[in-house]
Amino acid sequence: MASRLEIDQASITDNDVTRQVEFTAEIDGDERDFAVKYAVLKELSGDEPEDDALEMFERFSDEIADICAEAADERPNASVVIIDENDLE
Repeated sequence: MASRLEIDQASITDNDVTRQVEFTAEIDGDERDFAVKYAVLKELSGDEPEDDALEMFERFSDEIADICAEAADERPNASVVIIDENDLE
């Protein structure tokens, strides 16, 4: 079972060049870096992120946290856990 992940709200940034939202989160006492691709936000919301990627991220933060926790468990050695549409069930 995936661990619960706590997102550091101050670390959330919109990297519109690489089309992903980046952040740091604590999971099982360790800090990990994550990047959620815009394609994931589109799949969750049904809309293409434009100037509202951070708003979309916030709206779906519970679902994103669950997806990130599972991906972090699957990729314990990744320096940045990148979440794309393949991580959605």
